[in-house]
Amino acid sequence: MSTVRLVAPVVGCSGVRMDGVPPRHRLAARNHLPMMTSRSIESSPPASFIEEARRQVDEALRRYLPASEDAGALCPPRLSEAMRYSVLGGGKRLRPILCLLAAEACGADPSAALPAACALELVHTYSLIHDDLPAMDDDDLRRGRPTCHKAFDEATAVLAGDGLLTLAFEILAQHVRPAEAAVACVQALAEGAGPSGMVGGQMADLEAEGRNDPSLEALESIHRRKTGALLRASLRMGGLVAGADETSLHALNIYGGAVGLAFQIIDDLLDVQGDETKLGKRVGKDSGLGKWTYPGLLGIEGSRQRAKQLADEAVAALAPLGASGDRLRALALDLLERDC
Repeated sequence: MSTVRLVAPVVGCSGVRMDGVPPRHRLAARNHLPMMTSRSIESSPPASFIEEARRQVDEALRRYLPASEDAGALCPPRLSEAMRYSVLGGGKRLRPILCLLAAEACGADPSAALPAACALELVHTYSLIHDDLPAMDDDDLRRGRPTCHKAFDEATAVLAGDGLLTLAFEILAQHVRPAEAAVACVQALAEGAGPSGMVGGQMADLEAEGRNDPSLEALESIHRRKTGALLRASLRMGGLVAGADETSLHALNIYGGAVGLAFQIIDDLLDVQGDETKLGKRVGKDSGLGKWTYPGLLGIEGSRQRAKQLADEAVAALAPLGASGDRLRALALDLLERDC
């Protein structure tokens, strides 16, 4: 593998015109910093690479989000404060990292996928804000802090989520190049987050609460949409930015489907056995809401076995990518050991 530098995109430095780009996004583009030094990441351990990628995603997110202290901004300060509070309060950044790793696995400089990675995190955070609302899961703790509607109020939380969702598509349109890749990413994100994807899965999850007829097929249908659709979109967007062929995109889709279900299984297990301090959210809430879960259906050991099976399927799916998919393979197996 050749030396790869993760460098945040600098709009305007590759013949891309800056006129028409909102001033705060021009500033974001000029101020992006290199994600890594000239040191090759070829020998960088997966954990080290992921930590550095997470740090640089956070830096880019700070620049893309509206600044609450900008007196001349059109975004009201309270709204920008709520958006920044929710996005910058921690998080695993799994979806951005999958996007960057997919771009790398398909032969691109991962920096080209950084705008797409940030858009994914904004959509994910919007979904958490709305999911925590009293009308849905009614949570008061997220990422170790009060949820957005507790820290602000319900109306502000709804609007903060709306703002993040729409800002995500603005970033894709303004910063992903070439234009064909931007359009394809917009479609992939809309499909992954929309009524046939994440939102549809959330609706199905709510409708299943309290029902006593769970089945593995029905449970996985929910989570292929609620959790898996946005994870699959993350990988596809990284591949699209890299100009990947259909064989590679298909491999990423199969990988994402398996990883999405495995991730949900571990999430369900942590809700039963996890440490609330590490998780940064309440545990035991799924059973209290009458939700269908893997431990409730398969038991603890059966759930672990299913997660391992899915991780193995994810690893096998990347065969067409050869050694370029090694970081993605390692990540699939590492997810089985996560405790937060």
